[in-house]
Amino acid sequence: MRILLKYSIIFVRIKTGRDTMIERLQAIEARYQEITEEIMKPENISNVKKTLELTKGQATLKEAYEAYQEYKKILSGIEESKEMLHDPELGEIAKEELALLEDKKAKMDKELEIILLPKDPNDGKNVIVEIRGAAGGDEANIFAGDLYRMYTKYAEKEGWKTEVLEEYPSEAGGYSLIQFMVKGDNVYSKLKYESGAHRVQRVPETETQGRVHTSTATVLVMPEADEVDSELDMNDVRVDITRSSGCGGQGVNTTDSAVRLTHIPTGLVVYSQTERSQIKNKEKAIKILQARLYDLKMQEHEKEVGAERRSKIGTGDRSEKIRTYNYPQNRVTDHRIGFTLKQLDRVMEGNLHEIIDALINEDQARKLRGEE
Repeated sequence: MRILLKYSIIFVRIKTGRDTMIERLQAIEARYQEITEEIMKPENISNVKKTLELTKGQATLKEAYEAYQEYKKILSGIEESKEMLHDPELGEIAKEELALLEDKKAKMDKELEIILLPKDPNDGKNVIVEIRGAAGGDEANIFAGDLYRMYTKYAEKEGWKTEVLEEYPSEAGGYSLIQFMVKGDNVYSKLKYESGAHRVQRVPETETQGRVHTSTATVLVMPEADEVDSELDMNDVRVDITRSSGCGGQGVNTTDSAVRLTHIPTGLVVYSQTERSQIKNKEKAIKILQARLYDLKMQEHEKEVGAERRSKIGTGDRSEKIRTYNYPQNRVTDHRIGFTLKQLDRVMEGNLHEIIDALINEDQARKLRGEE
């Protein structure tokens, strides 16, 4: 966590108000070029961990760096147009060009204001999503399955890939628990808002009197931890091999392929049995454990810096009620920002874009107002 935060410190400066926008952009440009030079040094090329750290730092600054290069071209064009205003032959053309460039600059100023907001160093990462059926018995598990389908549909529309890491199907349908990986560009930047309690209001298929029932499923979204984020010492992990149980095909119950990992210092336990191969189950379990440890590290950091976690759009806590899905009214409401969409049928088909865009816009607006 400390490594990633080091590269986002330039963005945090925007909150102090001491630096002008140009000075902040110049600082980013200088740091970006400095990292580029460091990456090319022979001693760093041969150091995989150091190269990965530098590359991630550079990626954090890339958007602002490239925007500043474009911004400098606009500023240069404005100066050139101003110099030609009094030219008897080119004055009118320069006037028109100046108006266009001034308009571009105004738009770019607003874009840069957003770009320079403090960055979440995890935004570019893949995620591990965990969905659990909670209050409501079988209906809660069925709804957990509906949410899983919704997220996989959304991932497909975004061009992301999904992979099931662990699943416990419910006899009535859906899942009591399902964990899956989502891989792609900037996955965490969009799915991070999904952690919390999701409430469904509908008439269950088993309901004979047509009464609306309320059930709940919880969602936890964790950024995938890489080698820089999580230096997991396997000496701290107890590995237990057991016989798989439950669904999984004919071979799943006939071999000792399930893997349970216990992280002794924290007491965290993860379990994987979806694969017939013990090696593959162990690999999946390690990924889940690394993500859980990294999530734990992030929570500890947020406690250290104060109320930042509470000031965000939602706390990211699994118990926080964040959204209601009302089937009789075809309505979905996000309680954190008071956003309601009467297109629940489309949302459940993976059309989450309007909700997630609204959350991102509100998050940015709060940062611009200095509320975070």
